[in-house]
Amino acid sequence: MNDSKAYTTGSVTSKDGTSIGYRQTGSGPGVILVHGGMMTAKNFLKLAGFLSSEFTVYIPDRRGRGLSGPFGPNYGIGSESEDLQALIHQTATDKIFGLSSGAIGVLQTAIIEPGLKKVVLYEPPIPVSGTDPAAWSSRYESALSRGNFGKAMFTAIKGTDDPSLFTALPAFLVAPLLNMGINADAKKQAGDDVPLKSLIPTVHYDLILVRESSGMIDRCKDIKAEILLMGGTRSQRYLKLALDALSATLPQAKRVVLQGLGHIAADNDGNPERIAKELKVFFQSGNR
Repeated sequence: MNDSKAYTTGSVTSKDGTSIGYRQTGSGPGVILVHGGMMTAKNFLKLAGFLSSEFTVYIPDRRGRGLSGPFGPNYGIGSESEDLQALIHQTATDKIFGLSSGAIGVLQTAIIEPGLKKVVLYEPPIPVSGTDPAAWSSRYESALSRGNFGKAMFTAIKGTDDPSLFTALPAFLVAPLLNMGINADAKKQAGDDVPLKSLIPTVHYDLILVRESSGMIDRCKDIKAEILLMGGTRSQRYLKLALDALSATLPQAKRVVLQGLGHIAADNDGNPERIAKELKVFFQSGNR
């Protein structure tokens, strides 16, 4: 399903009245894919394509992005979970995958939603053992308030993405180039594409989720759903520590460490085929 038109769209209404739009493809048992920060549902189109022969795949635009309504005045983990619950109930889906900040909302939903049977968490940035996944937030907010979208974007990438030569560069060198790219991207958008210039400010809301997730692992002990914890060897240490803490709290959870992959492996430009292979094994286990 690499053709961006090989899907239909729909929407559900969340508890607070916000419309949550989603893309749907494939056939079979339902699976929900929840994207991470600075993304939309379109970032998971290739992953959905690799799953679509076995599953009906639903990819929501998290609120404040794409086909979905605004964040609203009381935004937080509760909002994200209510959005997912609305989709779960309308589609009768009991399998779900969440990446990064999207995985925080998925975990909260797994805590309170008895209908979920299989839950996959890919590196939720939850503070544990003194880590601060949002340590870069003041630099990001400062750049955003000055309208320097390139610096804000680079700060977010450096704070969350895999260590690399790119993230080792100084912001004053990278930001001007990113600003040029962001402006060019805004001019070439078509259809229901969402420009980077609109996505960069949404990171502010992902940071709210990170802060609110502190301590949530202790609330996971009574989750009844089967859990798969996924992460890559190239990802930042604080993400691995969060998965370690989840493993310790959920001893029955399965753990998959993906050699050579990083934080956004599920993205179109990552290695979605490899992620799909693991998801198929987990989602289909016990069904045959």
